[in-house]
Amino acid sequence: MIRKFETDDLVEVMEIWLESNIKAHNFIDESYWKENYEMVKEMLPQATLYVYEEHGTIQGFVGLMDHYIPGIFVQNECQSRGIGKSLLDYIKARYPSLSLKVYKNNIGAVNFYQREKFVIREEKIDENTKEIEYVMNWEKQSIEK
Repeated sequence: MIRKFETDDLVEVMEIWLESNIKAHNFIDESYWKENYEMVKEMLPQATLYVYEEHGTIQGFVGLMDHYIPGIFVQNECQSRGIGKSLLDYIKARYPSLSLKVYKNNIGAVNFYQREKFVIREEKIDENTKEIEYVMNWEKQSIEK
């Protein structure tokens, strides 16, 4: 079930954020994520968040700031089960266009977003990590008869 984030979800959501970032970004030192943990914890509730919950446990979440997706995060042990796609489909149904940034070296995520019809619009260097990232966009296609 996908539902709106509640304040009581913060601890679970932050665990998923930290663990999935460390796993997905093995090309960035783990300390980077740990050093940014508190800042993200303070900022996260300011975004629009939706969580994917099953059997009373949050298994993933997506964040939105206007039409920008700061990230989709899924518990490591729950990945490749369609949770990320479900979260993305949920917000695609509610927004006409979306954008995001993804590290070029996060090949699994790049492939996922391209499968989901996101298009690479720009390549740039993330000033914080010095890693190359893609700026990707998606637009809802109108069906013409």
